[in-house]
Amino acid sequence: MKKTNYSYIGIAFIILVFGIYFIPRIVDRISNNDVSRQESRSDQKREENISELAFIEINGEPKKVPFFSFINQNGNVITNEDYKGKVYVVEFFFTTCPTICPVMNANLVQIQNEFEGLENFGVASFTINPQYDTPEVLKEYAQKYGIKNTNWHLMTGSQEAIYKLANEGFNLYTAEDANADGGFEHSGNFALIDKNGFIRSRKDEFGNPLIYYRGIISEEQGTNSDGETEEISLLKEDIKKLLNE
Repeated sequence: MKKTNYSYIGIAFIILVFGIYFIPRIVDRISNNDVSRQESRSDQKREENISELAFIEINGEPKKVPFFSFINQNGNVITNEDYKGKVYVVEFFFTTCPTICPVMNANLVQIQNEFEGLENFGVASFTINPQYDTPEVLKEYAQKYGIKNTNWHLMTGSQEAIYKLANEGFNLYTAEDANADGGFEHSGNFALIDKNGFIRSRKDEFGNPLIYYRGIISEEQGTNSDGETEEISLLKEDIKKLLNE
């Protein structure tokens, strides 16, 4: 009996030592360090995946695409939520544009083909002449240019809403002007949007965001008569960066 009692005492002593030595460390790891370190490592990994592309900031806050809701070339309602989780390019155009729009959309088709088959890439094209550019007209235009990406929506709707989205939402100049070629003025630039709906761009040599990408010069052309260089190749590079985030 005495020998058995000594065994019980020994086991109890081992349990006591284990509790004194290990349990505080386990509690400490759970409540303080290791969980936090794990979360920190996860946050660090997410940060490492963020490319060097700049966020466009307004009053210190990253600028996000505002809510929109329009009808696409297939007669479907499309909102910014349809682009959630996708990298996409934004343009404002009109189908009867006699000047820069054909070049812009030829460049976008080239970009479309570069990222063919990727479900997380798309294009958002907003017509600035919605009275003429009905879904039927937009669908014919899409077929003419070889637009086949299912995430490329050519959208029409309220002119007031479209102009507000262009001029305030993206700061891409748009206006109706009877003296302009085709009756409208608009920017020939593209905006690049990340998977979370933020406007992104690369930086210039001084560290400032370029904000937009020149869409009116093709890669093949290289430079225009004003000495401006193409930025389609840069846009392709930056789309790839955002797709990897």
